[in-house]
Order: sequence, then C-alpha cells, then structure tokens
Amino acid sequence: MDRTRPLTLLLAGALAAGGLLALTPAAQAADTELARNGGFEAGLDGWTCTAGSGAAVSSPVRSGTKALQATPAGSDNARCSQTVTVKPNSSYTLSGWVRGSYVYLGATGTGTTDVSTWTGSAPDWQRLATTFTTGASTTSVTIYTHGWYGTPAYQADDLSLYGPGGDPVQLPAAPTGLAAGSPTSSSVPLTWAAVSGATSYNVYQGATKVQTVSGTSATATGLTASTPYTFQVTAVNSAGESPKSAAVTATTTSGGGGGGGGLPAHALVGYLHASFANGSGYTRMADVPDSWDVVNLAFGEPTSVTSGDIRFSLCPVAECPGVESPAEFKAAIKAKQAAGKKVLISIGGQNGQVQLATTAARDTFVSSVSKIIDEYGLDGLDIDFEGHSLSLQTGDTDFRNPTSPVIVNLIQAVKTLKAKYGAKFVLTMAPETFFVQLGYQYYGSGPWGGQDPRAGAYLPVIHALRDDLTLLHVQDYNSGSIMGLDNQYHSMGGADFHIAMTDMLLTGFPVAGNTDRFFPALRADQVAIGLPASTQAGNGHTAPAEVNKALDCLTKKTNCGTYQTHGTWPALRGLMTWSINWDRYNQWAFSKNFDSYNWS
Repeated sequence: MDRTRPLTLLLAGALAAGGLLALTPAAQAADTELARNGGFEAGLDGWTCTAGSGAAVSSPVRSGTKALQATPAGSDNARCSQTVTVKPNSSYTLSGWVRGSYVYLGATGTGTTDVSTWTGSAPDWQRLATTFTTGASTTSVTIYTHGWYGTPAYQADDLSLYGPGGDPVQLPAAPTGLAAGSPTSSSVPLTWAAVSGATSYNVYQGATKVQTVSGTSATATGLTASTPYTFQVTAVNSAGESPKSAAVTATTTSGGGGGGGGLPAHALVGYLHASFANGSGYTRMADVPDSWDVVNLAFGEPTSVTSGDIRFSLCPVAECPGVESPAEFKAAIKAKQAAGKKVLISIGGQNGQVQLATTAARDTFVSSVSKIIDEYGLDGLDIDFEGHSLSLQTGDTDFRNPTSPVIVNLIQAVKTLKAKYGAKFVLTMAPETFFVQLGYQYYGSGPWGGQDPRAGAYLPVIHALRDDLTLLHVQDYNSGSIMGLDNQYHSMGGADFHIAMTDMLLTGFPVAGNTDRFFPALRADQVAIGLPASTQAGNGHTAPAEVNKALDCLTKKTNCGTYQTHGTWPALRGLMTWSINWDRYNQWAFSKNFDSYNWS
C-alpha cells in the first residue's frame, strides 16, 4: 500500500480549499450591493415613479421602517425605477420582496437579454429574483418594479442588485443657457441647454422646486399678474443633483384670466332657470338676491346638435306662469349689472348637446351667441357642454395640441368672442369631473383604443383658453368616484371629494399618467367649487358644514381630514351652485351659508 497517496490527496485538498478561501475575499470585494435605497428607508430617494404613483409607507413593511407602495392608474402601471452603474460582460442578481397582485421586477438596458420576473398573487411578502449578464459595452442598467393596469396598490421592499460595481457616476454640471420666453399673466416658459449625463432636470422658482422634467424646457404656471419671478435649473442623474444654474428673472404681464373685473375676491355663482321650469319653480331675475355675484342664464341651446345655431328665450307663460316680460327681464339684468353683478348666457346643459364639427358650425356659433349677448346686454359666456358635445378622435392624445374638430372649433369660437368683446368679457366653464379630473387616469380613447373618447376632453379647451378664463367651476356632483393626486378614489357628498378635486386643479397633474404631458395648475382666483344647492338639485349634495370644511382646508389648510393638499389657496374664488332656483326652494340655505362663511 502506498502510504504517501492519502497525504498527497490531503495536501491537494488543503491547497484547493486554500485557493477557494483566497479567491472568496476577491469575489466579495468585486461583487457588492448596487441598488440605492432598496429598502426605501430614505423615501423615494434614488427612485423615480411614473405619474406620482409611488410613496414610501410605514405599513406594510418587510424589514426596517419603510417600504414602497405604488398604485396603477389608467394607462399607467405604477412603474418605479432606478438606473445603476454596472460593468460590461458581468453577471448580476436582481431580487426583491413584493406584495399584491401582478407585481413585476426586472431590468432593462442590459445589452444582452432584458429580464423580468413576476407574481400573479402575493397576499404576503414574496421574493422575486432573476439574473442577467451585461453586454460588452454596457455601463448602466435600469432596474424596476411595477404593477398592472387597473389593479390595486402593490408593495415592494428590500430590492437588491448584486454584482460588480461600475465606475462611479459623476454629478452632472450645472445647466447653462437658461432663458425665459414671453410671459403671460400667469405663466413663464423656460428653456436651457442639455447637460451631458443628465437624466432629468429640476426647476426652481425662487428657493422652491416646482417641477421635474425630462427635457430641456418647462413652463412655470399659476403665477400672479405683473409680478417678477426668479428661476434656476439643476441637472439630475443617479449620482445626485448638480449645482443650480445662473438665475433668470421674468415679470408676468398685467391683467390675466379672462377679464371679469369687478368680481369680489370671493364670489358666489349660480344658474338661473330662465328658459324652462322644473320642480324648483320659476324665479324672476329681479328676485335673485344680492348674494349672487354671477348669474348664468340656463340655457342657450342649439337648433340641432351640429348646427352651432344657439337660441335663447324666456320660459313660456304656459310653463312658467310667473315669468316676466322680455323688457322687464332686460331691465332687471341692467339693475344687477349696476349693482356690480355679472350676467352670462350659459350654453348647453344636460339637454343642449353642441358639436362644432365644422367651421360653418363654428362661425354660426359665434354669430348666434353674439346676438344673444347683444340683445340682452350680457357680460359674457358660460360653457356648460355635457353629454357627447366634446370627445377626442382616435390619435388625438396631446391636450396641448388638439386635433379633434369639435375641440379646435370651440377654442377658436371662444377666442373670436373674446376678441370681439374685449378684456371685460367674462368666460366661465362648468364641465363635469369626467371631462376634467378623470384625465389624470384616462385621456380620450387611450394609447390602445377602447376607452371612452370623452374622458378628459375638456382639458385642451381649458388649457388653450386659460389666459382668457375668468372662472372654472367643475361640477362636483352627478359624478362617479374619481382618483385624486393621492392615487385614491374619492366619492361625492363630503368635504373630501371637493378638497381632492379642487387640489388637482390648483396643483396640476400628468394627463393619463404621462409626466411629459402635464396639465398646469390654474390660478386660485380662476377656480370655484361646483355643488348642488339642495338634495333635489343633483346627486352629491354636500351639507353646509362639509362645504365649510372643504373651504377651510383649501384656503387655510385646516379641517383637511385624511387628504393632504399640495398647497394653501386663500385666493380661491368661491362657490358655484346648481341652482339659484333650487336654493330658493330650499329657503336659500346654500347662499346663506356662503354669506356667513369667514374667509379670513
């Protein structure tokens, strides 16, 4: 027996073991954790979530004190991602823990085969993991997690990318060439030069960051007329934020927002059933109390849906026994105007479908509306297009550049009326939530078709006319549940709904979750809250105490409940109601509550 062989094998095993031990520290030194803030203990630092869909929450968590929670909405799947520096021709392991239905984890930009893994049901924390190898020239990859369209919120925690670290990413340089374009009374356009290595840019108004954009332009909105503003921009990548650019100052123009001079700081708007009767009874113009600052005559209606020919006449005596004569009606309008009130013709309503599908209909609309304004000596126009009046054609996906004829022709018609009557022309709008706030989730028929083409269809009209607009009072009634900027659904009847819906108008929002198509905020003095005056007036009646809570929250940031607004707006213009007639029927409860509210 060869007694030296076991010793030789033993020595070889020891050398092999020693070799392994010698190699292990080197491998550990090369492979490291590359995901930044994978446990979300520092909030969303290092992560970018689409459409504001993600937030760091304290429950549920898998470890530590925080986890990611993100909510899909409309065509947005709540994707949260991070770009990480890696080495070419190297192997990586991506892993993480998730909860929820249909949660995905993956990596793109690998230079070889992009990878992903998912679970269709994770009622409790479930680990997902996958591996990939980078390509010969790959120096960065993007890791991500997301949910699926129409599903509830999902959670993710302890996300990890393990492998060889790449060369450190350098902070981008400060942007140069920041310039301000031609301001309006409420906005300033900004442009700057691209910065090498930047993945996004932060825009600062004074010391406050007001926007994050992916391109080299932005528009600051919601500004005050005749006021100087100073702006700076920084460049951002995975290493962090650059120093600020040189500052640029621009002064907004005078005036702003559609005339309406003479309106009080806080105004009450109401619709007067002047052309028809219903269960609320007829109210003569002369009998409208002084509480009402804007009286919208309901309604001017078209001779046919597509004619553009708008007609208005007083309610027939047979239908409204107490109706005044046309001469008395006109005299009462003049008396209201002498007292500082505004009287407008409201076009549309539930039964007055108006589709300006042709330029001929557009021109007829202008001439017929002008005739009504001139005959009754009115101060302007209220647009109350409902039903199928406004919709977006397939492929019309950018609210900033609409192509649908019914949208384009309406915008042109209103601009023509404004030019004809001048700066004192009062323009108000009363869309339903389906046509405005729903645009946060859905816009038109959507990128793949199949959605209701009316979703968000008022947004291009509001946006194109924002510098002509006196008041927007969205109907916060007869509405389904609508998702707010907190990515939670809100329902009618309480302060919460009005707070969330109004906050969207005063903060702005990405349309259909697209952060590159951001609907800018309106000024607070351009916004009023629309409510029914009584339980008989419409679904979603809100008790006076709840109305006051909504006003408290929006103007003073008190009594806010669970919804946290994105600002405080003491200049909020006021309230609108359907209708003056129904308020009279209800012993003037709505207007009396408005009169007694303490705005200070």
